[in-house]
Amino acid sequence: MSKKLIIPVLLGASALFAATHKPFYAIGSDGSFVVMAAQADMMIAHLGKDAEGRGASESVKQFGKSLVQDHTTEYQELTVAAAKAQDVIPKGLDRQDIRTINALNCYSGKAFDHAFLTGQATEHERLVRAFKQEAEHGSNADLKAYANKALPVIEKHLHDAEDLLKQKI
Repeated sequence: MSKKLIIPVLLGASALFAATHKPFYAIGSDGSFVVMAAQADMMIAHLGKDAEGRGASESVKQFGKSLVQDHTTEYQELTVAAAKAQDVIPKGLDRQDIRTINALNCYSGKAFDHAFLTGQATEHERLVRAFKQEAEHGSNADLKAYANKALPVIEKHLHDAEDLLKQKI
């Protein structure tokens, strides 16, 4: 990749996820955590599916596949925990997630891989903080247990995204 292309790609990826970055949910608000976690699972699974099909490198395609599998499972487990907590879980992507998906559609090849991985690192870093917060400060035992169980998977995804970025895929 030429230096002329690297700068716009880096700036574009940063702007993409900065513009669509979601605010942190309120401490002690299990309902807000449920909404945030469900929407993150749906968006990440959708983007993972995109990466499986559009990724330039096999590593990105495999990472996308693991995101689809893991976040689909997490969404199903969250649905059970939310029902026990009598919280309503969203069933579709919100406008902000749709904007993120549409923005990523502007990229192809290695630029797609980089923008996708940068976004996943940013999103999973945010999720690690949120899931730790819920596990430590949540008021519902089922949601706290869900957050504790899901946290190692989310941390693995964060490390995987960072490792792939370091490899300059």
